[in-house]
Amino acid sequence: MEAIIFTGIPGSGKSSFYLDHFFATHVRISLDLLKTRARQNRFLEACLQTGQKFVVDNTNPSREERTKYLKLSKPAGFSLIGYYFASPVNPCLQRNAEREPPARVPDVAILSAARRLQRPSLEEGFDQLFYVSLQAGKFQVEEWNDEL
Repeated sequence: MEAIIFTGIPGSGKSSFYLDHFFATHVRISLDLLKTRARQNRFLEACLQTGQKFVVDNTNPSREERTKYLKLSKPAGFSLIGYYFASPVNPCLQRNAEREPPARVPDVAILSAARRLQRPSLEEGFDQLFYVSLQAGKFQVEEWNDEL
């Protein structure tokens, strides 16, 4: 059983990465998709109770925001895997500008998330962490290195 937690600012490629890598195997838990925390919590609880693999496809910029998922998933027997979308702000703003509403978010949402963004760490409780970047329009996944 896997609980996958994405961390990254809007426009960094999280949802596209989910579609490319986890759509066929993991439930997507996303506030953008579910619209309310109550719905999101119900999806999360259902996954935890049934052992369904899931991906939390939210910005999760701070350790505090990730803690909820980690604390609930570990006791339920899930392995905790984090993907950190290391993307500079300007490319995210550009990708966002190319989106059609309602997928487009205000630039202030990207700038605010970037200010709050904290790199995840294994100390938070993750079993594995990976870096994800977009290079020439393709996702590159790298093993975690605390030195980066």
